[in-house]
Amino acid sequence: MGFSRTLGQAATGGVLALALLAGGCVSPAGPVEAVRFVSPDRAAELGRGPIRVIAGEGMDSAALEYRSYATAVERELERIGYQVLPVGARDATGVQTATVRIERSVLSPVADDRSPVSVGVGGGTGGFGSGVGVGIGINLGGRPKDRIATQMFANIRASDGTVLWEGRASVEAKAGSPMAETQLNAAKLAQGLFTRFPGESGATISVP
Repeated sequence: MGFSRTLGQAATGGVLALALLAGGCVSPAGPVEAVRFVSPDRAAELGRGPIRVIAGEGMDSAALEYRSYATAVERELERIGYQVLPVGARDATGVQTATVRIERSVLSPVADDRSPVSVGVGGGTGGFGSGVGVGIGINLGGRPKDRIATQMFANIRASDGTVLWEGRASVEAKAGSPMAETQLNAAKLAQGLFTRFPGESGATISVP
């Protein structure tokens, strides 16, 4: 659909922006940058009723790191009014689905030098909205890397499969700092992604 294509273009711009930040002087943990797209015809269905959270294609739903991000998303969904169903809950009519995917990269002080990192995922790469993740483990080979960029991708689908909402949130943190760790940046990314949900379609926000 149209806003899915626009979402992919926004992700490309976000990657370029992160590469530029890697070559400059930035704070130990930057603000979360988030962009959301909302279905213009079915926005009224958002923020209410039952919903289940599932891993994006290529992600390992049982991985501890991934579960940290999924749990942070579940908390935000409950905060905005959803009834989050437990993992393995029986299918029922009218249940929406939130799909979550995480990508991490190590940023070198030299712009455009990015090494893929992974969080509970199986392999392969994909762009914004593709639902495909990257491999598992941090690649620290080669020159020292000094910043970790983490991106959270999510979409919400109606029970009939229609995409009602899509979003991406990203944050950078100095390698080895608390904000580069899973528990802290999972909560920060989820908060940024769902701030003022569903958000103004196509607008980028910055959440401290």
